[in-house]
Amino acid sequence: ALTGSNQFHQVYFHKVGTPQSEDILAFADRRNPKRNVYAQTTDDERFLILRVVESTSGNALYFRDLNTDDPSFIPIVENFDDDFEVIGSDENSFYVLTNYKASNKRLLRISTRQPGARYWQEVIPASGDVLQDAYFFGGKLIAHYLHDASSQMKVFSSEGQEEKIIELPGIGTVLEVSGRADSPEAFFEFSSLIQPGSIYRLSLDDFSQSMYKQPKSDFDSDAYEVKQVHYQSYDGTDIPMFIVHRKGMKLEGAHLTLLYGYGGFDIPVLPLFNRTRYMLFPVVLENGGVCAVANIRGGGEFGTAWHEAGTKHRKQNVFDDFQGAAEYLIANHYTNPSKLAIHGASNGGLLVGACLVQRPDLYAVALPAVGVLDMLRYQKFTIGWAWADDYGLSDNKEDFDYLFAYSPLHNITAQKYPATMITTADHDDRVVPAHSFKFAASLQAHQEGKDPILIRIESSAGHGAGSPTSKRIEAGADMLAFMLYNMKEGVIYSPTPQEDN
Repeated sequence: ALTGSNQFHQVYFHKVGTPQSEDILAFADRRNPKRNVYAQTTDDERFLILRVVESTSGNALYFRDLNTDDPSFIPIVENFDDDFEVIGSDENSFYVLTNYKASNKRLLRISTRQPGARYWQEVIPASGDVLQDAYFFGGKLIAHYLHDASSQMKVFSSEGQEEKIIELPGIGTVLEVSGRADSPEAFFEFSSLIQPGSIYRLSLDDFSQSMYKQPKSDFDSDAYEVKQVHYQSYDGTDIPMFIVHRKGMKLEGAHLTLLYGYGGFDIPVLPLFNRTRYMLFPVVLENGGVCAVANIRGGGEFGTAWHEAGTKHRKQNVFDDFQGAAEYLIANHYTNPSKLAIHGASNGGLLVGACLVQRPDLYAVALPAVGVLDMLRYQKFTIGWAWADDYGLSDNKEDFDYLFAYSPLHNITAQKYPATMITTADHDDRVVPAHSFKFAASLQAHQEGKDPILIRIESSAGHGAGSPTSKRIEAGADMLAFMLYNMKEGVIYSPTPQEDN
């Protein structure tokens, strides 16, 4: 599993209740082993849609009519230049979300009878905000936009006429919208940095909404505030950042602060209550600390151009943006270098690794998790070859020089580094643990300061998705203990009445 190159994807039809040996092969492409295939059916189960990818950006799109005996797939898009996603269907048309000729994405209607590009119809044009998702329920189109890195939701007619801006509970994120094409209502989940995900019912007739389900939580959301600030990166680029802390907190420059970032693969880092990405935030807040999320370049917060500004030979922008966030928090008296921790996972682990090597003076604690840390050999392992669109390849001389200049593993020198806990898993087949093993060994060998360099290796676990709650709690507890101990912070703990007894 740790050496397999993740090739020869196939699509099978499986009937629930039957043995896997009876599954029927629906699609295979033996001539192109590196193409990954994602399948979906339309709500009416008439069409099978295939989204075929070769890397982390761009895809081909095919469909097949399941009401006929013809097993062949009809192409809509056969190149891999842009992203295309079918979000719904209406009689003999697909609604397709795409960034084709639209950096911030738009919505097209594509006929199943005439799927060629010259027949495509624009339903919702691109705007100044990123069209993150779209849905077709109850004869209406629900559009989820990112406006300055937080959610905004609008309802359109099936022909693209704007009918309503849906009022959301605050600055936060719409996590999911669900419903049916023939239903007059939809449900959406909303969350913020201080509000766990709650589900709301939305009428598509009069656009009224009501709380459907709210989770029970001991976290006192009313005690904290979320604000958005903007700061200038090294080249004058405006970078937004969300900051959350206790209401009425005085900015005295010495608060425990945790800064999180990602900056890659067109993935937006949004303000939400997340048990994986931001699992350390509630404890930091309850201990009087500050949590911050920087919306740096490379992500998907502001469309294709924002993403591309943090890729390949522009990757250093990502690290400079993140270091700028740290400098903002220090300059504005939220914290100081002895009280600042940084955290990120996967591509965010690369971010933290690069920043702790480039600017070790800025941080007290670094927590790179399952990070891509050897930028010269990442493509040699499992699915790493698919990341070339973001990183470039060391096989190319110009790419090699750029990668070598920032690769965390290859830029460690003998100096003082902040206390660092590197986390990985022994069965991670996405970012193999060798990245973390080598980085930890080299960092330990070159540490001239007194702060510890540790590696935490989770057993019988992978990249993180699907990890049981127990493992998440154990990993989070270890990272929190490491961070608080190395900042010499005491821990505020409020026992439950049962524990008091």
